[in-house]
Amino acid sequence: MSLSSKHLKLLSRLTFYKPHSHTPPYISSTSKHNNNIITLICNSFRTKQNWDTITHNFSSIQLTNPLVEQILLQLKTPTDAKNALSFFHWSSKTHRFQHGLRSYSITINLLLQANLITDAKALLESLANKNTDSNSVRAVIDSLIHTSEFVSSGSHPPVLDLLLKAYAKARLTDVAFAVCRYVDELGFRIGLSSFNALLHVAQRCDRFSTVWEVYGYMIGKRIYPNSVTLRIMIDALCKEGLLQRNVEVVDRIIGKRDSYSPSVIVNSSLILRMLEKGEEGEEGEEGELVKLVMLLKRFLQKNLIGDSVAYSMIVKVKVRLGDLDSALEMYNEMVRRGFSENSFVHTSFIEAFCEKGRIEEAIGLMREMEGKGLRPYGETYECVIVGCADSGRLTECWSVFEEMLSVGFVPSSLSFDKVAEKLGENGDVEKVNDILTVLIDKGFLPSDVTYSHLINGYARNDRIQEVLKTYYEMEYKSMCPGLSVYLSMIQCLCRFGKVEDAEKYLRIMKGRSLVPNVTIYETLIAGHLQKGNHDRALQLRDEMASLKLQNC
Repeated sequence: MSLSSKHLKLLSRLTFYKPHSHTPPYISSTSKHNNNIITLICNSFRTKQNWDTITHNFSSIQLTNPLVEQILLQLKTPTDAKNALSFFHWSSKTHRFQHGLRSYSITINLLLQANLITDAKALLESLANKNTDSNSVRAVIDSLIHTSEFVSSGSHPPVLDLLLKAYAKARLTDVAFAVCRYVDELGFRIGLSSFNALLHVAQRCDRFSTVWEVYGYMIGKRIYPNSVTLRIMIDALCKEGLLQRNVEVVDRIIGKRDSYSPSVIVNSSLILRMLEKGEEGEEGEEGELVKLVMLLKRFLQKNLIGDSVAYSMIVKVKVRLGDLDSALEMYNEMVRRGFSENSFVHTSFIEAFCEKGRIEEAIGLMREMEGKGLRPYGETYECVIVGCADSGRLTECWSVFEEMLSVGFVPSSLSFDKVAEKLGENGDVEKVNDILTVLIDKGFLPSDVTYSHLINGYARNDRIQEVLKTYYEMEYKSMCPGLSVYLSMIQCLCRFGKVEDAEKYLRIMKGRSLVPNVTIYETLIAGHLQKGNHDRALQLRDEMASLKLQNC
């Protein structure tokens, strides 16, 4: 059907469309003739005319945002949704019209009203990929909500869930999470399936911090997990390598692995993660710990974590808040009311006592554990060992260390290195070497720090052969000695008058891009002066000056 000259003349006036101030957005105040032209365009798509014909008939039209929006709203019934989509694509392809945010939003809401989910998703994904910064994302959400009011009367637009899924599908997990938070600010609620979609993508992308932050946010908004959620979270724990560790923590509280569900593992893992985040020195830790207690109470109300785990975690949080005596009093009251004591809670108190230097109470509590039939675990022994070492109580330190070995635990490098350092300083380096031999047979892997403590201990006792033997063992194991190792060796060799040998290790240091410090230079200079090698001593002094090293 061709347009008459009268119709074409009327079309030219559409570009001067100005709505009256009292009319709602998107509602035209055009004349009856203008409405007729819009009707002609709509009818062209309703009668399924091909695009070439439509383009020919309306070739003289200048499409504007108001005109496009009016046409789309004329096609707002569910039966016209496909026609609206056809017009949307036709105007873009044949007229090269750049659709604005509102025309996208109207079309998407029309499609959703007609239950054309696949088509709506395609447009949402296109919209999501074009709008990724904070301001534009908020503008997209505002537009989708606003236009939904003119398309349907639904109070909870499903478009918001689909928008979140579109951002998640594009692997823009941070943006998707920002959608959740802004939608919540506006008073709308994102559904569980949308959260699951976001969690799934974040887990697949190894965005574990996002996974746990989103999960915690869900619980905070009283959106509780289903079996799909829990499976995603267990997968995340497996990929992080934390599942076994967290299962063991729950075992220490409950004791029987077959008596708790995946929900207990996931929710206790969230609490542990929040506690560990606080240990890293996050600001506002006390406020976060108070929130954590509230979260635990919510888990209890919904039976998502189990009484024993929840109460044990609450005690752990109270201990972290710092008032140990008050926390211990609360714990004793819980026990009097029937709470089953466990190794996890005792270890929490022992660790806190050691951190505060209250070693006697820590050791006493560990003995009390054993008397009640509660088995200390590796971390229990290690925090006592480190606490004793730090406070100079080497006898108790060594006693607890041997006890730990006798019950089958192998210490971590951190705790053994602490013992090795203190015993080495005390002149008991041979004891360190003997126990290291036993530990290596049990699968212990010494670090370069471990060997450094051995070398330093031997050097203090002027046992030069053991110093060199330990150094060669490090070399054999492809370990890189640090500055302290070379310092100890050079000082030891110079004390024995082996200045030339000490120089050899100076050259090795330089070859490994280790810069000698002032003490090394001064030790070598003194050694050469004692031997009468004044020229070499002067050379080393000039070299030290060129490196701009200052005397201590």
